[in-house]
Amino acid sequence: MEAAAPGAKKRRAEAPETGTSSTPATAATDTPTPEATPIKKTGAHSSQEPPPPGAGGEDGSVDRISGLPDAILGDIISLLPTKEAARTQVLASRWAHLWRAAPLNLDCRDLPEADDEVLAGVVSRILSAHRGPGRLFRVPAHHVHDRAATVDAWLRSPALDNLQEIEFCDHRRPALEQPPTPPASLFRFSATLRAATICRCHIPDGGPVQGIRFPQLQQLGLVRVRISEGSLHSMISRSSFPALEYLFLDSSHGFRCVRINSTSLRSIGVRTDYYGQDLRFQELVIEDAPCLEKLLCAQRVGFHVSVMAAPKLETLGSLSNWPSKLSRSRHVFGSTVFQGLDLVSFTSAVRGVKILSVDLLIGNLDMVIGLMKCFPCLEKLYVKGSISGRREKNLWRRKHRHLIQCFDSHIKTLVLENYEGIKSHVSFASFFLLNARELELMRLEVAQKNCNEEFFAEQRVKLQVEGRACRGARLDFALNRCHCRIIHIDHVHDLTIADPFECTC
Repeated sequence: MEAAAPGAKKRRAEAPETGTSSTPATAATDTPTPEATPIKKTGAHSSQEPPPPGAGGEDGSVDRISGLPDAILGDIISLLPTKEAARTQVLASRWAHLWRAAPLNLDCRDLPEADDEVLAGVVSRILSAHRGPGRLFRVPAHHVHDRAATVDAWLRSPALDNLQEIEFCDHRRPALEQPPTPPASLFRFSATLRAATICRCHIPDGGPVQGIRFPQLQQLGLVRVRISEGSLHSMISRSSFPALEYLFLDSSHGFRCVRINSTSLRSIGVRTDYYGQDLRFQELVIEDAPCLEKLLCAQRVGFHVSVMAAPKLETLGSLSNWPSKLSRSRHVFGSTVFQGLDLVSFTSAVRGVKILSVDLLIGNLDMVIGLMKCFPCLEKLYVKGSISGRREKNLWRRKHRHLIQCFDSHIKTLVLENYEGIKSHVSFASFFLLNARELELMRLEVAQKNCNEEFFAEQRVKLQVEGRACRGARLDFALNRCHCRIIHIDHVHDLTIADPFECTC
């Protein structure tokens, strides 16, 4: 692609940039498209005729994009942020009609910041100006409560016909004592939706969601949703969501246990940050999930996980040993049982897991070595929290001298968070550096005060880098920028990331 549109560079310079002040928002109430100054449309071509060679950019390059069929241009426009997609109308007359006919991508996060009233007006005008179909519709969840009739009208708009993705996004507002039910008009998209995230709603027993089939829905997120155990199991059943691949339950409540029986689920994410009066989510049981590859639990204390049948499970986390007044976390894999990170029962290894994250409040090298015996095929290990207490020495040369002689680890990547260079940390890291024969990368994440070459050089000496077991192993230091407590899952889309434990802060 040699030019974005006829005279694109020049015309973009002529269109003023809009910020987040009230001016653009006010202008948006008069027109569904962002404000732009009139421009001289030169070199534009009809949709029937491709531009001749030499037409287009100032440098004489060929404008190949404008020669593409309308359907392809529409797909390109629908993938742009909402504001930028609307602005394509001012590029040239060739583009003027395309936005209104392209699949609509309406994401309120892409619009200029404004108060709720102004934002609602902008959304209404965009929907009235667009012909549809809809691709994505994302609005703040509190509008469902504050403007129920308006939201219902939005969802009935022809601009959203055949909608593929919908989200009532969570703006972290205070919880409502009486959360609203999802708009009934939402279910008119049951035949076409591929992704749905419902936030801050109450899904009642016997409500409109019961018995409705979503044949194409692949991603489902329930964020701070009140729902009973029976209704939840009915929702995620094979009959209701036969194509469901990604399930995210974030701080939802009204149920204690979720049992998974699904031939399609590939990834499950769970967070249980709910401390209200309703029944709290405490247990996840994977009874039969032949396609499940990732199981992510962003919960440190009191959560129980049982995996009975998940032969393709490769990514697991986080296992935690944080104490709780109620109970410690419990993980069961067939007949292998962990209470926190203490091995209670071990009869057979869990060989499928290749990526593991552990979250340590109080931990030591012995505990991690024990974990590796249970997960002998590990290739990536992420150690979050604290590597050990300061009273731990993590001495291993004598204690594990027999293990060293036959240490058969497949670890290729080891990431240690909060590395401080104290004796126990050095011992912990050096065990793997000096004994893991397949190690390719060890990354030590340090605080700002230690992020300097002097500290790095000192640690390389202490860790005896020259004596590493794998000559090709790389030792990297990185600033610990992570603000996430456990795992980076804030949205159902995050479950599609190949390695969910890599920091995205």
